[in-house]
Amino acid sequence: MNLPNKLTLMRVILIPFFLVMIYVDAIPLHFLWALVIFAAASLTDMLDGKIARARGLVTNFGKFLDPLADKVLVITALTVFVELKEFRMSAIPLVIIIAREFMVSGLRLLAAEEGVVIAAGIWGKLKTAFTMVTIVGVMAYLSLAYDFGLAVPDFVRTWILGGLIWISTILTIISGLVYLKGCWKYIDGDK
Repeated sequence: MNLPNKLTLMRVILIPFFLVMIYVDAIPLHFLWALVIFAAASLTDMLDGKIARARGLVTNFGKFLDPLADKVLVITALTVFVELKEFRMSAIPLVIIIAREFMVSGLRLLAAEEGVVIAAGIWGKLKTAFTMVTIVGVMAYLSLAYDFGLAVPDFVRTWILGGLIWISTILTIISGLVYLKGCWKYIDGDK
């Protein structure tokens, strides 16, 4: 297994550790540890593709696992934020994000039947990067407010972080529409 694929696999392996750290409040500084794990996993997303392309190490395994690892990492964190009593994110952005991921996966399958591989576009990459940075921001808020007991004003959670989540959701919708427009020719009601 090459280095980019190992980095991608590491992202998947870090997800259960992220969950343990975010949920087990008996662990000192558990939100900080969850933040570190999520940030490290996010960095592997940036590195694996760059290394694979630069060194000619692109594989089918990487093409399959990289987008899947991204989706599972982001959806895991957002799902936790919906139920986490310290944050309580609305489920609406999560549902929109999951629906977009199903739609894009379906469009990729239809294109693949025609022998076409759809690479991630700039909107998809922007959406993923912005969402990961937003999640890091939420984790930093949780760590500062609950691990370190700092009096973080409530508007940071509701307006700033909530606003960033909605911007991520808007980017998700835009990127989904861009994929849909680009793949419309593969959707045939007669087939």
